[in-house]
Amino acid sequence: MTTLTLDHLLTIPLVDLSAYSSCALFELKNEAADRLTKAKAIAEHIDSAVDTKYAQRAQILRLAAGKDTGVVHFDDGRVRITADLPKKIEWDQKKMTDIVRRITASGEDPTQYVEIKYRVSETKFNAWPEVFRSTFTPARTLKTGKPDFRLALTDSQGDQ
Repeated sequence: MTTLTLDHLLTIPLVDLSAYSSCALFELKNEAADRLTKAKAIAEHIDSAVDTKYAQRAQILRLAAGKDTGVVHFDDGRVRITADLPKKIEWDQKKMTDIVRRITASGEDPTQYVEIKYRVSETKFNAWPEVFRSTFTPARTLKTGKPDFRLALTDSQGDQ
């Protein structure tokens, strides 16, 4: 096998790449993670510069349009700037619970006004007695996410 670098890594078929030693894969994964961290820091730095350059102008345009949030467009030379300041609404869960109780107590259906979502902590679910857990099991669906493998070097010279 030839020396593998990140610069031509994507040209290597997965079957061939998986044949490399665990140490080689470890080094590649670490180098890729380092590059990704640096690239994210660079992108964030550029984003901060863009924000510094255009935030005030975007805010002035939003105020002129009578809005605090949302999208505004403007040009800077040959570049079209689209500035989006999205709304992020958070609801106080304790207060919402009290409101739902009042709606229910007045004889109304709270689902006509609010979305209600039930969740159970997996840690709590696993700690429940079986008799209680079996009541909830039909409502529980287990889905899996993307597999993740972490590579770490050990002191031993095992499988290479």
